[in-house]
Amino acid sequence: MKTLLKWILLGVMLAASLNASADRIKDLASILGVRENQLLGYGLVVGLDGSGDQTTQTPFTVNSTITMLAQMGVTLPPGTSLQLKNVAAVTVTASLPPFARPGQTIDITVSSIGNAKSLRGGTLLMTPLKGADGQVYAMGQGNLLVSGAGAAAGGSKTVVNHLSVGRIPAGATVERAVPTALGQGDSIYLELNSGDFTTAMRLADTINREISPEFEIAAALDGRTIQVKAPAGSARVAFISRVENLQVEAAQAMARVIVNARTGSVVMNQTVMLDDCAVAHGNLTVTISADNTVSQPNPLSQGQTAGSTNATIEIKADKGNLLHLKRGVALGDVINALNSIGATPQDMLAILQAMKSAGALRAELEVI
Repeated sequence: MKTLLKWILLGVMLAASLNASADRIKDLASILGVRENQLLGYGLVVGLDGSGDQTTQTPFTVNSTITMLAQMGVTLPPGTSLQLKNVAAVTVTASLPPFARPGQTIDITVSSIGNAKSLRGGTLLMTPLKGADGQVYAMGQGNLLVSGAGAAAGGSKTVVNHLSVGRIPAGATVERAVPTALGQGDSIYLELNSGDFTTAMRLADTINREISPEFEIAAALDGRTIQVKAPAGSARVAFISRVENLQVEAAQAMARVIVNARTGSVVMNQTVMLDDCAVAHGNLTVTISADNTVSQPNPLSQGQTAGSTNATIEIKADKGNLLHLKRGVALGDVINALNSIGATPQDMLAILQAMKSAGALRAELEVI
């Protein structure tokens, strides 16, 4: 009996360890056609406390205000010059989530496009939000929430956070639904977030083993797309829910080193390894100093005062250290060794590129 309990406990621990290293399909892939859609609109924010656009420098704000007033039946005499201080022209952006229906609300972001000092305390007037096809999918309106604060007095100014961008939670109402192809056809398509042939095959095998052991319903079309035969009607939602919660052990990512040439940052994954190589590093410093002097003529010599520059150039080469890196050493050990000899981030970028050219760096080197 004790032996049986030990084997059961061992099986439970093994299953737990396998599940701990596995990922859900919903974390590895998305369903083709289930996506967000970007919306964009142009509108006016009113009610600002003198921090709006300067109308002499942003004539489009005045034109928009005149057009809005005309639509409301207010006609201004020709040649009227408006001096607005409480109005700002803004762009309104939002993301329309999949399966959104008319009447639902979404969050919107309001950003100034003029020279308004602050949008704090403003109210966005009714603004149509359009998609890439030019159709109106939502209408936005509401009071802005700006997290920043600012004050100015006596020529001094202080600002906390950002004052020219605000958000309106649930500030837009969906007016039009975006049709999706989820319920069409006899199959759904899963798209991996990161293309990998091994992961695609494992995902298809898991679906066939867990859902349909008798016959295959899933097949990997390439390194990113998996076709899955799915039932029609309302049963498709339950089927997708079961599929996306299956556990799949993703393959290890391809060895890659990401180098940011602007900041000197180096990021690598755990599969990066090295071949035998030797690295020598030495700093070369060139210092140029100038000593500016003035030559003053003797009294009554009828000479002129002249300036002279004496330049001194100094070249200093630090002692270079030679590092022997054995095969299989992780890149992290190399970075630590280079740090110990005083290599700067820019030096590391040059060394990594040289190691890649020499064939010693077994990884893809990507410079961003």
